[in-house]
Amino acid sequence: MGAMNKLRENTAVILWILVLSFGVIWTLQDSNVFESMNQPNQNVATVNETTISNQEYNQALDRQRQQISQQMDGEMPPRMEEMVRQRAYDQLVNNALLEQEMERLGITVTDAEIEDMVFGENPHPLIRRQFADSTGRINYQLLRNMAQNPQANPQFLQLESFLREQRRQQKMTSLVQSTINVSQEDVEEYYWRQNASASAEYVALRYASVSDDSISISESDLRSYYEANKEEYERKKTLDMNYVSLSKTPTAEDTAAVLSDLEDLRSDFASAENDSLFLEQNASERTFSNTFQTPDQMDEVVANAVYEDPSPGRVAGPFTGGSLAHLVKILDTQPADGEYVHASHILLESEAEDPALRQRLQSIRDSIESGAASFDAMARQYSDDQSATDGGDLGWFGEGRMVEAFSEAAFSASPGSLVGPVKSEFGYHLIRVHHKASQAVKIADLAFSLSPSQATLSDKQATLDDVAFYAEDNSSFTEEAERRDLEVQEVTAEADQSSVPGIGQSRTLTSFMESAKAGSISDVIELDNKFVLLKVNEVQPEGYRPFEEVKSQIRPQVELQKKRAIQTRRMQQALQQNGFRQLPQVLGTQMRSQSDITFNTETVPGVGRDPAFSGTVFGLDEGETSGVVEGENAAFVVRVTSMQEPLELTAQQRQQIRQKLLKQQQRQVSQQWISALKEDATIEDMRQQVR
Repeated sequence: MGAMNKLRENTAVILWILVLSFGVIWTLQDSNVFESMNQPNQNVATVNETTISNQEYNQALDRQRQQISQQMDGEMPPRMEEMVRQRAYDQLVNNALLEQEMERLGITVTDAEIEDMVFGENPHPLIRRQFADSTGRINYQLLRNMAQNPQANPQFLQLESFLREQRRQQKMTSLVQSTINVSQEDVEEYYWRQNASASAEYVALRYASVSDDSISISESDLRSYYEANKEEYERKKTLDMNYVSLSKTPTAEDTAAVLSDLEDLRSDFASAENDSLFLEQNASERTFSNTFQTPDQMDEVVANAVYEDPSPGRVAGPFTGGSLAHLVKILDTQPADGEYVHASHILLESEAEDPALRQRLQSIRDSIESGAASFDAMARQYSDDQSATDGGDLGWFGEGRMVEAFSEAAFSASPGSLVGPVKSEFGYHLIRVHHKASQAVKIADLAFSLSPSQATLSDKQATLDDVAFYAEDNSSFTEEAERRDLEVQEVTAEADQSSVPGIGQSRTLTSFMESAKAGSISDVIELDNKFVLLKVNEVQPEGYRPFEEVKSQIRPQVELQKKRAIQTRRMQQALQQNGFRQLPQVLGTQMRSQSDITFNTETVPGVGRDPAFSGTVFGLDEGETSGVVEGENAAFVVRVTSMQEPLELTAQQRQQIRQKLLKQQQRQVSQQWISALKEDATIEDMRQQVR
């Protein structure tokens, strides 16, 4: 053990990098290695006799948030906060149960095992990763040399704790999964189900072919169906609610502040020698590109600003477009492959010549040219094209993008001119050409997000907080909302509904609905794009929906039930009296055939979508005929004409399937095991008391 004692004196910095580089810092934190002793003594849960502190919970929360932010390549959306809280809580509860079970079973790790994980023939990957040379051999001399620094002792103890805990968990996992066995028969059955195919012939009678007037439905039939299928009409707790919301759109002041920030950078941007670095240092939403672009490859607002004067060295802006504010530096130009036009139009649709429409469009042109009306307004009012909502704006386009008559008129016109009426295959056009360009440009786009400031968000949340406060104390929810010019909307949702129409998805909202009563007002709920406040008007408790309420839904089911009985009885009698071959003639239908039937075949002609068909086929031997099967959409009889067995399994395929089935069973057993531990445990969730 002398080597172990020396290694415990390892270098702090290097071992710290080891742990970080291997991505196991979360495990060290889970084992409370870094837990400080000056945190408030508050617990968020107890698992049997084990407490989970608020500090542990917050550490787990931070790790979850960091992981999701990294996965989403940005900040975690607020709507995911409740999900993250639950995930962190579940992880800590599961860890506590795991630790208790390891203690109960006496699962330990000896010092000899730890030493073997460092100096053995097959060292831990953490050691191998950092101390292997180019040949893959461990540099044990380096390990021993590092052992001379006494400052390393605390850090090695942390590493040892990690190795010991990981080894314990491996032992526990092996014990839980020791009963898992994938047999030869399991592998062969899986392979056969995935690769076997068959051909069959069949006769089917669709239920829908029974006329409605051939059946009668009484009130008693409907009630009988309701009583027999009452579970289908079970109603979850349902809430009728009013709500108000405030969008997270930036205010004019927010936008002005962003534009001011860009303006402050204009001089430095203009003189910057490394534009890529400048964009990166200033956290631009648009990264640098060294390619030349034509106007149709840019955002329209950017193209308009650039091509107003595409002189290299000019800095255009700042200006806004969509959710961004831009300051654009023109770096270079080169001839484009063709010419480009930015135009708007007003279209009066007509496939044929129509002098009246031409005259009408000419009158519109006269109004625009006289100044009596704007082009945008006339487009919104009269144009038959989808671009009408944008004032007829078509954006930038190159030659050949538009129909010939339109393209010829637009590319022949000068910027600022009005052209038309022009007749195309779509109708009559009045065209306004805004800009033309024949150059491609290289630009640096310093773009900032037009997002609301923290002050704006706080103001919006405070407004809804005021509604909630005064609605509880002085007046109604609606009155307080309208007093602040907020639109009150209504919505009905089930208590466990994950996404509410008009509002969106929020675990916080779902949690509120699950516990809410009539008159309850929620806290202000933050979603990705807005804040929401709700008041519950009425709560319908869970139970069965009344017969009268579902009566209209029951009738189609009873109709189908009766038609199914008719067609099934017809086919059974015909099969019994005449045999399979005579069914088409007796029933007035046809014999159908289907090849390449597999276990994944769900839809077949004449039967429709019905997994029972393939299940019936593979339950028969070649040449065997089924009885009458009541399918989802039709009654049918099927005869297997051939069964194509799959090729013999190779050793490689056998191993791959075995591993796949083994992993599936391992996940399933692990989930079942932890669920069983939870069922037998006493778990108290105290998060609400700590918040």
